[in-house]
Amino acid sequence: MTMARSQLVDLDVTRYYHCISRCVRRAFLCGEGFEHRKQWIEDRIEMLAGSFAVSVCGFSVMDNHLHVLVRLDPGVADGWSDEEVVRRWLAVYPPRLLDTDDPRIMQTWVDQLLKDDALVAMYRQRLRNLGWFMKALKEPLARMANKEDECKGTFWESRYKSIAILDEEALLATCAYIDLNPVAAGIAATPETSRHTSVRQRVQHVRSKGKLSELKAAASGSVAGSFAAGRVEQDHWLCPVEDRRSKSERGGEIKTGMKQPGEIREGMLDGFSLGSYLLLVDYTGRLCRNGKARVSRDVAGIFERLGTSAEFWGQRLKKLFARARLLGSYFTTDPARLRKLAEQRGVHHLNNLVAVSGAGG
Repeated sequence: MTMARSQLVDLDVTRYYHCISRCVRRAFLCGEGFEHRKQWIEDRIEMLAGSFAVSVCGFSVMDNHLHVLVRLDPGVADGWSDEEVVRRWLAVYPPRLLDTDDPRIMQTWVDQLLKDDALVAMYRQRLRNLGWFMKALKEPLARMANKEDECKGTFWESRYKSIAILDEEALLATCAYIDLNPVAAGIAATPETSRHTSVRQRVQHVRSKGKLSELKAAASGSVAGSFAAGRVEQDHWLCPVEDRRSKSERGGEIKTGMKQPGEIREGMLDGFSLGSYLLLVDYTGRLCRNGKARVSRDVAGIFERLGTSAEFWGQRLKKLFARARLLGSYFTTDPARLRKLAEQRGVHHLNNLVAVSGAGG
């Protein structure tokens, strides 16, 4: 039975959600001569990441569906001034008659909207809402595609699927699954050559900064390399993989929200570098292509850090890729966590996305 979105998206449970949206009838509406639409979607995701109080942690745009992993940052929106709220909303939904390139006209529109406190409050709420983020992503792209096709009708399936991510290993598995979708589908040979994915975005950004050597050093466990690679992530629009904030800074993450320019941004994983993530994705990609991969000392160290093993990691990812559709509204590697949540909800059980018994599962 489909779960109400209001019950699934619960900030007291998790701030991380894996959203999946499919083209109608699974038609290849972004493939077979329409691959340029994938860039439309990628550009729109980047724009929304800079406007909403939502951090984009991963994405992949496929021929007939879209994956986006997001973190909800409600404290970010709480810290915006009313004028910033209005300007962000106008960036997402610019009125047809508004010339956004003219500062004077733009200021006039902003001043007019600021007179309505209720309207500003509504905009603020929408800019921190997952449903509005997905709506702002999908609707304009559907209109652009229909205009190109000179037709009317539905482009996306009406309801997107959202999966609540409940623990660190599940978060990493989701990131890897999303980034490796083109590899698993046979569209790309390696993760870094997978176009329209977050992993390629991250590698390209590091390359543009001339920091590939530091990234490789981070992957091999170098503290200095990890620090340098972590700094490179700070000015990228994707959410940093590594959370390099101090413990005191992490304590107020939901209330205080995003840092000021020049300060350290909130990342996803404490002490887990971008280099380590790319090493893990490369290892997992080899599993997808060949069914087996060598567990190097560095990869073994990653699994030890996660409290799991190569065997359980491989089983979990293979189960994910084996399914045509992901079933379940939650993803955790700790069944006890889900049982406790079910008790709190007053239900018999909640469906876990992947169930692998044994240690680490």
